[in-house]
Amino acid sequence: MTANEVLDMLYGTLHTTGIYNFQWNIVIMWGVGSLFIYLAIVKKFEPLLLLPIGFGIFIVNFPLVPLMGYSSNGHPLLLEVFYKYGLKWEVIPCVIFLGLGAMTDFGPLIANPKTLLVGAGAQLGVFITFTGTVLVGFTLKEAASVSIIGGADGPTTIYLTQHLAPQLLGANALAAYSYMAMVPLIQPPIMKLMTNPEERKIRMRQLRPVSRQEKILFPLVTSGIIALLVPSVIPLMGMFMLGNLMKESGVVERLVGTAKDSLMNIVTIFLGVSVGATMQADNFLSWKPLFIFSLGLVDFAVCTVGGIVTVKIMNLFLKEKINPLIGSAGVSAVPMAARVSQMQGLKYDRSNHLLMHAVGPNLAGVIGSAAAAGMFIAMFD
Repeated sequence: MTANEVLDMLYGTLHTTGIYNFQWNIVIMWGVGSLFIYLAIVKKFEPLLLLPIGFGIFIVNFPLVPLMGYSSNGHPLLLEVFYKYGLKWEVIPCVIFLGLGAMTDFGPLIANPKTLLVGAGAQLGVFITFTGTVLVGFTLKEAASVSIIGGADGPTTIYLTQHLAPQLLGANALAAYSYMAMVPLIQPPIMKLMTNPEERKIRMRQLRPVSRQEKILFPLVTSGIIALLVPSVIPLMGMFMLGNLMKESGVVERLVGTAKDSLMNIVTIFLGVSVGATMQADNFLSWKPLFIFSLGLVDFAVCTVGGIVTVKIMNLFLKEKINPLIGSAGVSAVPMAARVSQMQGLKYDRSNHLLMHAVGPNLAGVIGSAAAAGMFIAMFD
């Protein structure tokens, strides 16, 4: 082998390295990925999601890594497989809802059905954000997919975005899960601003016991109503109610255990890495994804305000007042938003326990955000 041939070989090898193909914009994405990993490990903000998302962002933003896209013979690469069969085909969001249903106790919502109104009111930010997003230059489909971020429901955000604006999937999912993780930071100042000391100390009567029969009928009746009114979201809500029916039936403990533990853990890994892998520098570092990420905070804040204001309006007509601190739980960040209501209630009255009361609007928010997503799909898909 001649010296020229050796040099050509070395030069060709250099062309295949990340060093030769390095671009400075990927350094920004390394920082974004590292931030999510930091929040997961050090701050413990939703580590089950933010850790795989952060690593996905970090690892996919190295030059020439064979992770996303297709190989030379047309086969999908590793993370492309997770994305295509999990997110693009909408399998992962539905499986996550199955696991969530298997973990959920609808008793507080059944015992106090008025809290359904709180979950509906908390969708205020969704429609305000939709209007504002259209005005700044997004298409109707893009605006609909962005506005659902305020509902703080990651699987629903992914489901709707994949239907209407798949090009925004990474940015929307990242914003939704980021603000879900930061519920304990975002909501308390809003709750304090929107309520007075007397309202924060309102005590609510203990919820009535809910029978096993009611808990079994609830997922069946709710599935039927959703299928009739917003059939486009029945893949999500149907799986949610199936998981809950399995739990409440008491006859399929093995299936319930698998749905809420092993299966949930597996799809959470695939979800996180897949979402992170869509955040490549060329896609993310443009005005729309960056605007979406900042807009998500406003969207989430307005949804929180919407839930609190709904409770305050309801209190004008109710003899037994509702503590407006549980209104913030109307966003569907289950169960973190309900825990924040509990913590804020104890802050002002150490013997006032609001957790079970807040679970009702929290679950209503899940249904409300899915209903809003179904409406957008019916209108624009």
